[in-house]
Amino acid sequence: MKSQISPLVRVSVSIVSFLFVLACSDKKPSQSAILGLVGTNQMEQSNGMNSDLNSGSGLSRSVAPSLGSSPYLVGVGISDITGPAAEVGMMGFAETAQKTEGIYMRLWSRAYIIGDASKRVVFVSADLGMIFQSIKQAVSKKISTDSELAPYYSEANVLLSATHTHSGPGGYSHYFLYNATTAGFIKENFDVIVNGIYQSIKLAHQNLVPGNVYINQGELTDASKNRSVEAYDKNPASERNFYSSNVDQTMTLLKLVASDGRELGMVNWFAVHPTNVGPSNKLIGGDNKGLASYLFEKTKGTNYSANQSFVAAFAQSNAGDVTPNLWGPADGVNDYVRQNIIADKQYQKAVSLYQSANTQLTGSVDFRHTYVNFSNLFVSSVGTTTCPAGMGASFSAGSVEDNAVSVDFFDEGTTVDSLDWNTNTADAFKASFLGGALGVLWPTSVSESYKLCHAEKPVLIPTGVASFDGNPWTPPVIPIQIVKIGNLSILAIPAEVSTMAGRRIRSLVKNIMQNDYTVISALANSYTSYLTTREEYSSQQYEGASTQFGPHTLKAYEQEFGKLASALRNGVSVPSGPTPADLTNNQATFQTGVVFDDVPLFKSFGSVVTQPSPSYASGSKVTAVFWGAHPKNNMLIGSSFVDIERQNGSTWTVVARDNDPSTTYRWQRDGVAYSKITTSWDSTSYPKGTYRIRHRGHWKSGWTGAISAYQGVTNNFTIQ
Repeated sequence: MKSQISPLVRVSVSIVSFLFVLACSDKKPSQSAILGLVGTNQMEQSNGMNSDLNSGSGLSRSVAPSLGSSPYLVGVGISDITGPAAEVGMMGFAETAQKTEGIYMRLWSRAYIIGDASKRVVFVSADLGMIFQSIKQAVSKKISTDSELAPYYSEANVLLSATHTHSGPGGYSHYFLYNATTAGFIKENFDVIVNGIYQSIKLAHQNLVPGNVYINQGELTDASKNRSVEAYDKNPASERNFYSSNVDQTMTLLKLVASDGRELGMVNWFAVHPTNVGPSNKLIGGDNKGLASYLFEKTKGTNYSANQSFVAAFAQSNAGDVTPNLWGPADGVNDYVRQNIIADKQYQKAVSLYQSANTQLTGSVDFRHTYVNFSNLFVSSVGTTTCPAGMGASFSAGSVEDNAVSVDFFDEGTTVDSLDWNTNTADAFKASFLGGALGVLWPTSVSESYKLCHAEKPVLIPTGVASFDGNPWTPPVIPIQIVKIGNLSILAIPAEVSTMAGRRIRSLVKNIMQNDYTVISALANSYTSYLTTREEYSSQQYEGASTQFGPHTLKAYEQEFGKLASALRNGVSVPSGPTPADLTNNQATFQTGVVFDDVPLFKSFGSVVTQPSPSYASGSKVTAVFWGAHPKNNMLIGSSFVDIERQNGSTWTVVARDNDPSTTYRWQRDGVAYSKITTSWDSTSYPKGTYRIRHRGHWKSGWTGAISAYQGVTNNFTIQ
């Protein structure tokens, strides 16, 4: 992006970036359950130099498959979306110091296509912090230019959702607020995500076969708790008393089976934040939901390099006020142990539901999708409008019950009335000073109409009216979508939805459509922070302060979802709505790329700095250090930076890769251009034998800019 930035704008960027940094907060267990699941389908023979795995599809389909006697066409696909594993700000906690330094587990896009004789729908669950509007736009564009996919799929029947892991690289939004802590837009990450989601959808399309979809539901009562009880308790007692818990504990699961009996995949929705792994972590991973998927897939023998294999998604639901941290906030010490506990609980429940799933979905496949401008939407049930977006003072506090921010700028529960000069002078001064500073740049942000519209919320960052280039800092036009698969409705909401807000929307749609099953798919198709009830909003906890469009945001969602549900029930179309802006050409980055890589004199890329010991007792941790290069040079999509190889006679077999939780890949800068790569492997549950560690990567020449592959292998060592 070419632009001139004035001193005044520089000041405003600094202020807002500082505020945002203060804001977003939201075992390896017993390894036996995990490490023993590296199945033979994953293994490859290795003699000398391993070639990178090809993640591209070798399938093609020019003729649509026939339903035969089956009610649906079903297909699944999975593709790697692991972004830069070094020096990219991570998305979720908004801690500028939290930059990627390696991989604990890879991130994946898991796609499911279900269709009947006339229509199809796509559901994607991606191991990402959020699905930003930029991602949906780019994926839709790739689909529209693909002659194989375009006749069947568009933005209207493709639903993209995020698991909400906080352990992935960021910088892939087109809106300023969400790139403020990542030094702007990170194209390398954006491209990997878009291409991976697109590839997973294409694989699912090419894998379509006649089949059935089974559904099951069950309660998981010990894997989550409400982190914003004060806000939840503002809801009417009669409403709260209708439910047995202040969090949704129902897991809804689909089982996809081909007409020939082959089990193709599983997807479930369960509401819990993937925030067991806290802001001190710098390794890429999927947190509890990503690990649960891994456990299920390894049990089913998933081959991550194959075009056709079993796919298991643990999708997100109305978890806006739901934490997995039953022991208190993540402490940086027990994070992975606790992650594994919550992952295993979800995995075990999913296995139980999957094994007993015998109720078939029945009925037609259909969908409705529209765009709505939420910045000034008239809501008939309350006789007023929503507001141009704004983030409240309590947004800067983070969720203190979960993972609080490093600097407490404002407390949770800060309301307009609490900013009293007589009783709360410090906060009143901060709010007045910051409001005045931003008001100089954007006078609308201090207008009475804007302040009154947001009611109890004292707006800290006026994202809907602030702009550097004519575009707001968060999206005003957002997608609303319902996907219907027989007697199941999936509601795509572009926000983190609180427990009670989700219940209200779900109940509304279910009553209109009279479907047997209705689920919330949160963080879907775009991202607008949080969605709370009016009562929860009034207390201005973190979630309420992050409900961007003011106190009547939920009523606005109910109004628009009601329209879509009625249209589906009556079989009529809906307007497409205003087209959201495509800001592809309005992006800037303040992060330099890799200039060049180097190694010490008389060393080469892949040389081993620290060899493993000659032998280890079973269950020991094995570590090796290599001279390597920056992982941004090639993210090895579909491959691995680390392989653990076991000797079988004269050949070597890969038994673990960087996607397996038994391994870690850590990058560290050494001096100006040196990179040290530390690889570790937990040998628990692996058989005795002779092993070695292989590291691969790519280095960039400082003379020509050329990027070249390298590999290094340790000495052999034994597990006894």
